[in-house]
Amino acid sequence: MNEQSNALSVDGPVFRPEDGGYDEERTGYQLLSPHRAAVIVGATSAEDVRAAVAYAAGNGLKVAVQASGHGLAGALEGGVLITTGRMSGVRVDPAARTAWIEAGAKWEQVVAAAAPHGLAPPAGSAPSVGAVSYTLGGGVGLLARRHGFAADHVRRFEIVTADGRLREVTAESDPDLFWALRGGGGNFGAVTGVEIGLFPVESVYAGVLHFDVGQVPDVLDGWRRWTATVPEETTSGVAMLVYPHLPMIPEPLRGRHVAQIQIFHLGTPEDGERLVEPLRALGPLMRDSLRERPLAEAGEAFEEPVRPHAYRSDNRLVTGLSPAALAGLVKAAGPSAPVMCVVGLRHLGGALARPPADPGPVGHRDAAYLVSVLSPVEPGEERTARDLHREALAPFEDAALGRSLNFAFGPLDEDQVRTAYAPGDYRRLTELKARYDGGVLFHANHAIPPR
Repeated sequence: MNEQSNALSVDGPVFRPEDGGYDEERTGYQLLSPHRAAVIVGATSAEDVRAAVAYAAGNGLKVAVQASGHGLAGALEGGVLITTGRMSGVRVDPAARTAWIEAGAKWEQVVAAAAPHGLAPPAGSAPSVGAVSYTLGGGVGLLARRHGFAADHVRRFEIVTADGRLREVTAESDPDLFWALRGGGGNFGAVTGVEIGLFPVESVYAGVLHFDVGQVPDVLDGWRRWTATVPEETTSGVAMLVYPHLPMIPEPLRGRHVAQIQIFHLGTPEDGERLVEPLRALGPLMRDSLRERPLAEAGEAFEEPVRPHAYRSDNRLVTGLSPAALAGLVKAAGPSAPVMCVVGLRHLGGALARPPADPGPVGHRDAAYLVSVLSPVEPGEERTARDLHREALAPFEDAALGRSLNFAFGPLDEDQVRTAYAPGDYRRLTELKARYDGGVLFHANHAIPPR
């Protein structure tokens, strides 16, 4: 459709609070405090995005951009929300080993487009996450220890900046903006597309080992010890939670405190089987889904949740994991926790610790692990969840380097955002914010102020 109102002219649909479909359009995967925009533009093209940004700037309105809505941290009140889910195209160039990804494409769409060519993108562990927003925050995915951050493999961006210009940004054309976009999040404009490198991958050995924490109380430390032995071709993590008594939960898991060791190995199934022998020896298994998988199914390996819900989280990037800190985490997030707490551990290192010749501002590359805590929350539970997260992360503070903004699902103040970056990089980001969006037109999930 084409709608004109106060100089707004776009091909995609436009929604206002009184319109049917407004609530569905503004709501993404994160259900807590969705955007409450005065106008929503369901963009179908880069030109729609450009027109929406120009309209907002001309009318003194803020702009937020939402793809899948996984990372929503703070709602836009009033202003213009640009939803990009209709911009989901993916073009693969198998000879160049690159993919052009439109703003609203999810990783599952990029994986599906690349797989027939024996290629894989630096995708995340959750197939339904928006590829572009993930990459703007750095991107720690299934190939991370072998190939590093997704942001390190971007070749070019297409972006609408606060002046209403649609720009193509490369290291040659706009070196400062290109640097900022590879880890600075959505602070510098509305990105409409990204060209990113792909990697040859035919199949993988991947899946999850489920342990009952009550039966194997040292499972987290067992995984920690195992990570010291694995090659860079192996990326792994742990998700630990107490499953609720709900009908959609498989009966054997209901009410159980479960640690799920998630494994993604670039290698043969024979190598994978040998690799995981020490993990299988930790204790009795509740479930074992490890197997060789075709590339198109690789995104299912970590068994990430797909049902939208309301949640808050926090995290720390750490130099190491002590057995005592892990034991404290098991206790704090266990059955006695006041609200449900999903613990996430990720093994970093490998290529993540080796910056490319021209790195972006992604911080704390020397971190060995990521520790995250996430709680589904109902209205009135946010303070309880925040206090629980502080308690659960406290044992890791001595080893903490800072935060990963891609795993911080909730409002952060300026000092908290600053912890994600090296001091010099943060200063440079604030200077570039002043240059490209000094009036703070763009409402980003984790705001970097202009200086």
